[in-house]
Amino acid sequence: MLGGPSPSPERDHRRYWPSADLAPFVEHHWIVRWDLAAPATAETLPHPAVHMVFRAGRAELVGVMRGRFTTRLEGRGGVIGTKFRPGGFRPFVDRPIAAFADRRWPLADVLGEPADGLAKQVFGCFDRDREAIARIETFLRDRHPAADSGIDLAARTVARIAAERTITRVEQLVGDPGPTLRGLQRLFREYVGATPKWVIQRYRLIEAAERLATGDAADGAALALDLGYADQAHFIRDFKRIVGRPPAAYARALKEPS
Repeated sequence: MLGGPSPSPERDHRRYWPSADLAPFVEHHWIVRWDLAAPATAETLPHPAVHMVFRAGRAELVGVMRGRFTTRLEGRGGVIGTKFRPGGFRPFVDRPIAAFADRRWPLADVLGEPADGLAKQVFGCFDRDREAIARIETFLRDRHPAADSGIDLAARTVARIAAERTITRVEQLVGDPGPTLRGLQRLFREYVGATPKWVIQRYRLIEAAERLATGDAADGAALALDLGYADQAHFIRDFKRIVGRPPAAYARALKEPS
């Protein structure tokens, strides 16, 4: 495993790549630690990914969260997590990934009683990054996940949506040799946990935020049109739901002195 820290005076965020045999399923492992003089709120924009999370004595499975996720940080603490690739968690469970969307589950409720043992192991070496990650990887490996064509297609489709800014409609993903519209919807329900429309919208709205940040999108109506919206009001509602504030307020905040 290789990884790199991104330290700050109060927070330390590290990522570690998975072992080669788990790379078809796991995108990366992540560890965040903090030591705060005053409480703070951490905000995370949604990704089409399932996470396995260990924090404050709790082990949880976090499904795809389709809205902005916030959590309160106080004092000194930390979180260890595993982020699965789009489609990568499907071999570990007996139901479609959409069943876990927008919810946090006790890990043992999803992966059975052995997950309680894993939690004890992880918390027993919580301050030793690589040892904790090795315990997580052993647990995942012992479940004998098997990659299939659905995982690969789900991951490739999500990667294409992220990379190609011109994709603003689900219909652009359909056609020879790709799946039918209904097949694509089934694929995302089974493997990703969110609809193709939501995934497209998520990436285009984050791009909108980036364009606002760089001053490349002064005209809100034109930006909405570029993103495939029929009207600006719909764009504003979706932007606020994902980013946390309307585009104009977001742009103003970027210009304010920090």
